[in-house]
Amino acid sequence: MRTKKWMSTLLLTGILMTACQEPQPAPELTQRLSSEFDIKLIGSGLINPWSVAVAPDGTYFITEKAGKLYHYKSWGRQTLKNLPTDIFNEGQGGLLDVVVAPDFKTSREIYYSYAYGTSDANGTALVRATLPEETKSPSDLVNPTVIFRASPPKSAASHFGGKIVFLPDGTLVLSLGDGFSYREDAQKADTHLGKLVRLTRDGGVPSDNPFIGQEKDGRAFKPQTYSMGHRNVQGLAVDPETGILWEHEHGPRGGDELNRITPGANYGWPLATKGRDYQGARITPFESYEGMVDPVHSWVPSIAPSGLVIYRGDMFPEWNGDALIGGLASRDLRRIDLENGKSVGEVDLLSDLNGRIRDIRIDTDGALLVLIEHAEKGELLRITPK
Repeated sequence: MRTKKWMSTLLLTGILMTACQEPQPAPELTQRLSSEFDIKLIGSGLINPWSVAVAPDGTYFITEKAGKLYHYKSWGRQTLKNLPTDIFNEGQGGLLDVVVAPDFKTSREIYYSYAYGTSDANGTALVRATLPEETKSPSDLVNPTVIFRASPPKSAASHFGGKIVFLPDGTLVLSLGDGFSYREDAQKADTHLGKLVRLTRDGGVPSDNPFIGQEKDGRAFKPQTYSMGHRNVQGLAVDPETGILWEHEHGPRGGDELNRITPGANYGWPLATKGRDYQGARITPFESYEGMVDPVHSWVPSIAPSGLVIYRGDMFPEWNGDALIGGLASRDLRRIDLENGKSVGEVDLLSDLNGRIRDIRIDTDGALLVLIEHAEKGELLRITPK
């Protein structure tokens, strides 16, 4: 067990022991440019889009950070109404991820996350709502219910997490960032900050969650906790073939990570990281720490990863089982070649589009859906092989 005093001393020692250093140069990567693919524009004129979801009927949902939720259909775009009134749209906060329920065809349920509260007290919340039947007018979501709020609230407008994914057993996982200036909380038991949480579809606690009844440093774990030691999780995906859960998160200055998630595991932040503070000093002397899980793949310098899928489909059979990850800072799409749970290669895709890739999903037929930003103007692209 390590105390808060020990942790603070360790972090201070790490900062003082190393002077500012320049980040490593970006590695040389194989590139595949947009000219090698067929690209179709599905939606345009989006302002700070954050997430795209695919429904089994071939329609799409898109969130805009400022608090707009759209449903894209064959005839055009429908604006969905009856969203929360307490969306905190400051800094990195706003309307975040959106997914459809596994039984969407019959339940018509969607789930979305958002930053709630005020500049003095905010956090991440999760909503369940029902999509009304077909209509071409702006449509109110039915019975929107906040089923989870991260606690305790914080006063930083950064690192909300907010990614949502359903596990094969029907439960769902929600990512929660460390709040930036609250980074030590990622190692504390009694806060949701810096954690993945696992919930039932109504927001309850599954009885087999790994930290139920456990303590750390004399503090009881939040029962929703599924894994800990995360910084700012911006990618969360289940491999549809193996059921394995993957996530990626932003490091500080370098140290972005792709992780294979094991229930009950600790992923190290901020005790172990390959990243440095934004001024260039070491955050901790440890890149790896006993009892904590190392990343499968990491980036120095940062690519600022956003959006994640494990590809399974017929359109790009050579990519089956690989991770596809958007890059905000790198302004490209990265394909991580995964074999037996290990990273064995990396390819740079679509860098000539020169846009911040915010989200990536797989369409019902195996095509790629890429949500991309140019300045504040966003587009949804559908990508297939030539």
